[in-house]
Amino acid sequence: MTQIDPAIQKATDEFRAKFKAVKDEIGKAIVGHDEIVQGVLTCLFTGGHALLEGVPGLGKTYLIRSMSEALNLAFSRVQFTPDLMPADIIGTNIIVEDPETGRRRFEFQKGPLFAQLVLADEINRATPKTQSALLEAMQEKSVTAAGTRYLMDPPFFVMATQNPIEQEGTYPLPEAQLDRFFFKLIVNYSKREELNTIVERTTTGHKPDLKPVMNADQIVGAQKLVQRVVVAKHVQDYGIRLTLATHPQGEFATEQTNRYVRWGSSPRGAQAVILAAKVQALLDGRYNVSFEDIGQVFLPALRHRVLLNFEAQAEGLDPDVVLQDILDKTPTKADIAA
Repeated sequence: MTQIDPAIQKATDEFRAKFKAVKDEIGKAIVGHDEIVQGVLTCLFTGGHALLEGVPGLGKTYLIRSMSEALNLAFSRVQFTPDLMPADIIGTNIIVEDPETGRRRFEFQKGPLFAQLVLADEINRATPKTQSALLEAMQEKSVTAAGTRYLMDPPFFVMATQNPIEQEGTYPLPEAQLDRFFFKLIVNYSKREELNTIVERTTTGHKPDLKPVMNADQIVGAQKLVQRVVVAKHVQDYGIRLTLATHPQGEFATEQTNRYVRWGSSPRGAQAVILAAKVQALLDGRYNVSFEDIGQVFLPALRHRVLLNFEAQAEGLDPDVVLQDILDKTPTKADIAA
């Protein structure tokens, strides 16, 4: 059996302990939704962003507020509305007068986007023009205004919430913006026992006392650790073949892909699958990725990167059905060498 470097084992154990500590601290405020909390933290520790979809009132906003308290990071909330403008998010240049010389100059006044944890609440209620204001910040971790580039303080994490697109007053996110999100997580209704606990907490004046268990430097260190996790060539190829299987008429496409998919995943999908699988491996106490790790993260990493055609919509299918079919029918070992 291969011996693991004690330093690597120690770093892995510390990551697991910190991840659990953050999750437990958030659990003081958030009842249930364990998969959602784990998914959001996975996005954070990979340097990605999270998109949460669900009807209003399920605790999506409360989740990231609790997360900011447990992580001791600068938090900002932007409520997206149809009249919100890009400058309301990014910031704008204002005229400032020097009291000594009387000279006037332009000075950039930063908007709420300049935080470490940014909540874009009900992002699909704003117009596409305003939605697009987040693109550069999410991809480059910077903002350009009047020819000047401003860097975001690390770690920079955007969690957006959106209402189901069937609801009135929503603007579907363009594919280019959806692709910037690492995971898309579906928030469902709470179960009976969970709802009992929620009602007891929220109707009796209960206020959870959340304490910070990680800081910015520790999070950045954890992100670097995740990137160093080993992925064997054949395991990585499995993740790539799964991603390529979302491309209709492609080499690895399934029957359902050819029938129901209009556009498949971009390379960002494969990157998200591999990075998220590395987090799964660390949480399982391993420093190498397995086929099972890939399978566990495949749906949240690609469900927003696959565009279904009219036939799929007419039959009431969602991307998860097609992705699960790909997962079931793609062998872990390739028949053809890459």
